[in-house]
Amino acid sequence: MKEAKKKKPETSIGVSISALGAFSVYLITGLFLAVGFWVVRDKYSVDLISDPSLTLRLLWIIEFPIVVIIYSLFRRNPEKCSYFRAVGRSILGLISGALINALGAVSLGAPIGMQSLPKTIHWSFLMSVFTVVPATAVFGASWADWHRVFASLKPTGNIEYMILIPAYGATIGGWFGAWPMPLDWERPWQEWPICVCYGAIGGYIVGQMVSLSLMILLRKHKSLKLA
Repeated sequence: MKEAKKKKPETSIGVSISALGAFSVYLITGLFLAVGFWVVRDKYSVDLISDPSLTLRLLWIIEFPIVVIIYSLFRRNPEKCSYFRAVGRSILGLISGALINALGAVSLGAPIGMQSLPKTIHWSFLMSVFTVVPATAVFGASWADWHRVFASLKPTGNIEYMILIPAYGATIGGWFGAWPMPLDWERPWQEWPICVCYGAIGGYIVGQMVSLSLMILLRKHKSLKLA
């Protein structure tokens, strides 16, 4: 007889959130994104088509703080990881995520000239806010959590649905948004990274809606099982 059984790997513990709470998070972050567009339009009289570099820079600068402030509240093991430590690693996540997104974009054909470089940099920072920063705030450097959620696609709990699905939504939306770029329609919005950015933002919002729907469905399914 075996004296000890194999132990299952421990899962890190963090703060949970309800579907209503997730909706509130999405509403707040969406409002800040809308404020970013308003500031660009009202204060600088430009938009994503006329000045993509300035627009993208202001969007990620306005969106990043609120994403960090909110998602750091749901950090794993809060008794071991302070709030300010979660904020600090979110800043590192922003930079590393931007680098990964920039390298990925260039490898897939994004222009690398001096005229396009600022656009690529600020687009990469915005994509990092959508895809990497929430996970960095919550998981930190926990490879087990990153692999389980993003590679194995096995999220557990509403927070992980909030991290996974909008991130994939932004990535897939950006990929679909790139399709019109090589077409000879000669429209200003076909230039890099305008249509990609519209696709990423659209995909991010759709991802939020899908994740919220899944949270509600899973809650109903659990209620039916318990009944």
